[in-house]
Amino acid sequence: MLIRWATVGLIFMAFSTGLLYVLVRWMGLNVPVATFICAEVCTILRYGVNTAWVFHGGSLSWIGLWKYHVANAAAFSIWWVGANGLHLMGMNYLLASVLAVGFSTGFSFASNYYWVWRMKHPANGA
Repeated sequence: MLIRWATVGLIFMAFSTGLLYVLVRWMGLNVPVATFICAEVCTILRYGVNTAWVFHGGSLSWIGLWKYHVANAAAFSIWWVGANGLHLMGMNYLLASVLAVGFSTGFSFASNYYWVWRMKHPANGA
């Protein structure tokens, strides 16, 4: 499961970097707005991929999507502050975005594994 989760993360890191480039370079959005839009689009898409392929969680649901958004809120905040902070310190916005992923990865996996797609085990005993 960890390998699949990491694979999805790497694929979406590449996708989000490309999307961020399009939003900033071609659409002329400023970096903070573009990073927010990019994160939201990727969050919705990743929920579907993680549910179906990584955690085998069955069908998609609004409640599941909501839980995933809540779980990602802190990880997103860590990433957003990191990406924009590194950019403000002079780093290229695309490199800053990629490096900021490292800041939020551990928290994201823990919240996904232990809360959003937590495996429910039958009670032991009677």
